[in-house]
Amino acid sequence: MGTGQKSNTPINVNAMKALDQLKYETANELGIQVPPNDYWGDLSSRQCGAVGGNMVRKMIAAAEQSLIEQTVAGVRQGFAQGLSTTTTSPSAVNIPPAN
Repeated sequence: MGTGQKSNTPINVNAMKALDQLKYETANELGIQVPPNDYWGDLSSRQCGAVGGNMVRKMIAAAEQSLIEQTVAGVRQGFAQGLSTTTTSPSAVNIPPAN
């Protein structure tokens, strides 16, 4: 290993636990039986790749959903602010006469 490179140490232990849980859930959904000793080396590359690929799909879907929710929340907040700052009554609006 090169200088300055570190091994695969988790930045957030809780995130690693969540990813492990996602891995097992995804494997179960695909019908892949993981050995109880947590050794994935007996599984084929195709099976491991299927688990990893489906994990990525789920994470992308979750990130997209989060972005949608953030955007909708921002639009709602902006709309609410726009309504609260608009206190002009309809009769006070000057509409120029049509020619």
